[in-house]
Amino acid sequence: MKARAKWIEGRAFLGESGSGHGVVMDGAPEAGGRNLGIRPMELLLVGMAGCTAFDVVHILEKGREKVTGCEVEAEASRATDEPKVFTGVHVKYKVTGKGLTRDKVERAVALSHEKYCSASVMFVRSGAAMTKEIEVVEA
Repeated sequence: MKARAKWIEGRAFLGESGSGHGVVMDGAPEAGGRNLGIRPMELLLVGMAGCTAFDVVHILEKGREKVTGCEVEAEASRATDEPKVFTGVHVKYKVTGKGLTRDKVERAVALSHEKYCSASVMFVRSGAAMTKEIEVVEA
């Protein structure tokens, strides 16, 4: 896997993935940025949310569950001193489907966090406390 960040101007960078996709990153105005894009640390959190959402949908579909929607919200707290790593992450899942049971969704979330989601595992191994909240909605 490869990635590249190319400086545009000020504190703005173009992030490019090895698969050919790009994202603009920028800093807050108080850090010299112009608020032109997502912050790099926000991108890490978005990546973790996407990683675990991918896993949950994949696990449920593999189990022949009728998933029709999956939203993952993540909120992180950070250390006050440099490096300002994530110290805690709360992840809220809203999984919609036909006939989904809470047990099956909880199992998919647990498998994601404990085995498959590389991003959440890295957060936990770096010392971030991870909490989860799950909502199952009938479609």
